[in-house]
Amino acid sequence: MDWGALELSVRLAVATTLVLLMCGVPLAYWLSFSRWRLKFLIEAIVALPLVLPPTVLGFYILMALGPHSPVGQFYEALTGRMLPFSFQGLLIASVLYSLPFAVQPLVSAFSSVDRRLIEASWALGVSPLRTFFRVILHLSLPGLITAIVLSFAHTLGEFGVVLMVGGNIPGVTRTVSISIYDEVQAMNYGAAGETALFLLAVSFAVLALTYSLQRRVPGAWPTKS
Repeated sequence: MDWGALELSVRLAVATTLVLLMCGVPLAYWLSFSRWRLKFLIEAIVALPLVLPPTVLGFYILMALGPHSPVGQFYEALTGRMLPFSFQGLLIASVLYSLPFAVQPLVSAFSSVDRRLIEASWALGVSPLRTFFRVILHLSLPGLITAIVLSFAHTLGEFGVVLMVGGNIPGVTRTVSISIYDEVQAMNYGAAGETALFLLAVSFAVLALTYSLQRRVPGAWPTKS
C-alpha cells in the first residue's frame, strides 16, 4: 500500500471536510429557510457536481485556477506559486466537488426541525444565533454527522477531479485513488488490490453509518444520477 498517497488523501479529506462545514452550514441554513423565489438556481448549482462528469468539472476548475485566470494570477502574485498541481488547488477542487454531499444532508436535517420549536425559542428572547446552535443544530445532529462522513469519504476516493487539477505528483498531489490507477497500469495487481480493499472497507463502513443515520433524517444524503 502506498502510505504516502494514503496520508495525503486523509489530509485532503480532513481539510475538505472542515472547509465544507464552515461553508456548508450557513449555505444549508439559507437554503432551508430562505423564501427567495429563485432559490432553486442556487440549489441546482450546489447539486451540479452530482450529475456533471468529474473530468468536465475538473477541466473548468483547472481553467478557473490557472495562471491566466484572475484567481490564479492573484494567488501567484501573493505566494509566488501556481494553484494547479498543488495541494491548495486540490483542496479547492475537492470542496467544489464534494459540496452537495455536505449541503444536501444539512438542508434535509434543518428542514425537518419543527418550526414551532424555533419560533418558541425566538418568543423566549433567544437570539437567532443561539437558537441555531441550541435548537436547530442540536436537533440536526444526525444530518450533521452524515454530512461529515459523506464529505470525508467522497473526498478520500475521488479520482477524476483531483487528476485533472492536481496531476500525479508523489507527495504533493498523488492521492490513493491515483495510486491504485498507477498500480493497475503497471500490472501490479497485488498492491492495487490491497489498496482497493482498504477503500472498499471504508466505503462500506461509511454507507452502513449513513443508512443508520438516515433512519432519523429521511432523505439525508444525495445520490448520483
